[in-house]
Amino acid sequence: MKTFVLLSLLTVPALADESDKWEMTLESGYLWNVGHNTDIDYEIIPTQLTLRSPIAWTLWEDEAGAKIVVRNRFSALFEAITHGPEDNYIGLAAAPSIEYWFPSQKTSAFFSIGGGFGWTNSSGGEQGLGQDFTFNWFTQLGLRQKITENVSLLGGPYFIHHSNLGLTDPNPGIDAFGFTVGCSWTF
Repeated sequence: MKTFVLLSLLTVPALADESDKWEMTLESGYLWNVGHNTDIDYEIIPTQLTLRSPIAWTLWEDEAGAKIVVRNRFSALFEAITHGPEDNYIGLAAAPSIEYWFPSQKTSAFFSIGGGFGWTNSSGGEQGLGQDFTFNWFTQLGLRQKITENVSLLGGPYFIHHSNLGLTDPNPGIDAFGFTVGCSWTF
């Protein structure tokens, strides 16, 4: 019996390090205008296709397997503007993904802050974005829970800012806050 137990332990695959895999994420949610950059009550449906790299840096790790890591994050942004003079936004953004992985390697908390650029169909009005080419800045906080070997669910609060960095006058921007939920696949 002892031999059987020992052999069965040897054949059990080692727990894969979930944070050290490539990850593709598809997320969507809803955002509402906040702040005072414009008088328009923008409402946005953000959709992101995000690629996260394997671990770039390990900042901390304990004996139980909990750790804080940094991964690279690259996102394609597709936004439907449901309330506002523009209709859509397409862009790219990059950021570090700072992640706390629990010892089980099935749950993580993550934080990203970064930005990029994109295009919209600007209205040309005083309160709308003044030109089609814009810059974006975002921050996201969330939780990820593994549900199968390669699939996880995630969600959390999300903030995005769009502006043209003063390239037009007046220079209104969009500050929008809300949430995203999504699904990720590791490979």
